[in-house]
Amino acid sequence: MTKLHSETLGQGKPIVLVHGWAMHSGVWRDFAEALAQHYQVTCIDLPGHGRSDKISPFTLEQISAALASSLPEQPCCWLGWSLGATVVLDIAERFPERVNSLILLAGNPLFAQAETWPGMDARLLAMFADGLGKNCQATLSRFLALQVSGLADYKVLLKELKESVFERDAPDTLILQGGLDILTQSDLRPAMSRLKCPVSVILGGKDTLIPVSVGKQLLQLNAGCEVNILDKAGHVPFLSHQQEVLTIISRFLV
Repeated sequence: MTKLHSETLGQGKPIVLVHGWAMHSGVWRDFAEALAQHYQVTCIDLPGHGRSDKISPFTLEQISAALASSLPEQPCCWLGWSLGATVVLDIAERFPERVNSLILLAGNPLFAQAETWPGMDARLLAMFADGLGKNCQATLSRFLALQVSGLADYKVLLKELKESVFERDAPDTLILQGGLDILTQSDLRPAMSRLKCPVSVILGGKDTLIPVSVGKQLLQLNAGCEVNILDKAGHVPFLSHQQEVLTIISRFLV
């Protein structure tokens, strides 16, 4: 079995935090500690990220199975950010008995833009993929900058994001490419439409990766989900607008 690194804080209703592409669970640190004042919070490193063992191939099916087998079998709330939102949607589809609610933070069931669906420009995803083989560190730095661009405290947030991400070695190129492949190719819209559990979506009005217009599309897929828009947030609302995100979660998990 693939050994995944996780850390659990606090007591209360269980919430699992699943990070985004090229990251590790350390990116949650301040947010997780604040959330753990009221909940039992588990932060887990995706396979091949942070302190977790690698898996091969790095596919959505393998990732979901590894996470499900690495954590207690109790049903819980799964909060996924960016790529993590794709992962938790897949877990809800494959292991519905493990999920009692979902929080999609700056996520999109179809990450790459399609003709009738708002998403990240596929050409930009391709540029990141191309850059990995040339200069991985520079490519990751550009990706981090994109996540906070346009925000008032851009420099402070970027410094904080870089410090937390780069405290661990980056995943290897095959893992990073696998993550981009998942973002480029996965279409979890059918899974979103079939969800039976409560779903909360949190989007940033200034997110350069996830167009805020995806919120209306998600409501058409699943009329039972709630969509929350933080007008001044970008792609990392748990960092830039921590209190607002905590308030949404506490209201959702009453």
